[in-house]
Amino acid sequence: MAAWLQTPPGRYLLAWEQQQLDIAVADLFGFHALQLGLPELAGLRANRMSHRWLAIDGLESLQNGVSLHCEFDALPFESNSLDLVLLPHTLELSRDPHQTLREVERVLRAEGRLVILGLNPASLWGLRQTLERLLQGGKPGQFLPHAGDLIAYWRLRDWLGLLNFEVDTAHFGGYSPPLRNAAWLDRCGWLERIGQRWWPVLGAFYVIKAVKRVHGMRLLGLERKRQRNPKAATAAAMVHHHQNQTDQ
Repeated sequence: MAAWLQTPPGRYLLAWEQQQLDIAVADLFGFHALQLGLPELAGLRANRMSHRWLAIDGLESLQNGVSLHCEFDALPFESNSLDLVLLPHTLELSRDPHQTLREVERVLRAEGRLVILGLNPASLWGLRQTLERLLQGGKPGQFLPHAGDLIAYWRLRDWLGLLNFEVDTAHFGGYSPPLRNAAWLDRCGWLERIGQRWWPVLGAFYVIKAVKRVHGMRLLGLERKRQRNPKAATAAAMVHHHQNQTDQ
């Protein structure tokens, strides 16, 4: 992935994703934020949480001042301890994307935020990758990085729903043709505006913001308040009973 990001398509992707992330994480508040992988992307630079980590997977080498070295499917954090987790292509490059996502769900607190970046197989870029694979007899295509499988947007939404994540927003980008020439990619930049209006879900890359929901959490809170103040509840019931007798 690191080598591919130095190519014209890779730089095109990084520029779009950096812009999207600077907007996505700027207004997310809390104390603890974590980015899993892709040190080439400063995903948390616009965030103001007091503790921010960049983690590198156990199979990668330490670089760029990384302070955390761990396996993504076994994170060294307590359950319900993080406010924000950023996954920049982490799932599609993971050995076990399901377990990685389950581990992220474990460490995120209730109402914690999750931001996911991915490459869209249902796009011109994804189509070129598929055609190259067919023409090469099943070998991975060379236009996109082939360390893992691309995960479709709707498929990822299903995974998130099973883990009680609620998708907040989703944005797509990369509507230019799958070209390797930087000059031609720049010339096709006008297609971004048209693509976002007429075929938004067919962009080559996407960013998803989701929230971890804990069902019944609000009901439990109300029940605890009632238990802490039983006299108030009894007094309210007596007033209600007295009013009924007066009306009669």
